[in-house]
Amino acid sequence: MKTIQTSDAPAAIGPYSQAKVAGNLLFTAGQIPLDPQTMQIVQGGIEEQTRQVLKNLDAVLAAAGTSWDSVIKTTVFMTDLNDFALFNSIYESHLKNAKPARSTVQVAALPKGAEVEIEIIAEV
Repeated sequence: MKTIQTSDAPAAIGPYSQAKVAGNLLFTAGQIPLDPQTMQIVQGGIEEQTRQVLKNLDAVLAAAGTSWDSVIKTTVFMTDLNDFALFNSIYESHLKNAKPARSTVQVAALPKGAEVEIEIIAEV
């Protein structure tokens, strides 16, 4: 098993890794919209938070030597599914032709007051 760590994504805020590779699969920790430089949640609501989460995941994928085209499954956690249409528009635009399987669930709260968190499973 290999640990993936990059300074281009936020450092873990607890006892976990940004991602692990087991065999040919990458499992990421959930990424919230932390700016990796300041470790603060980005401002601007669900739009900016979604963009930051996807940017953070871009960095983890790159550090593992893979991309969104190799993502098998995403799990999305949102604090308000009323924001789903806006989230989905940003997500689709960012992923372009990649269409991994996805689950989306509403949760009561996320770390540091985030509105969205995404974790992925990908091939490496």
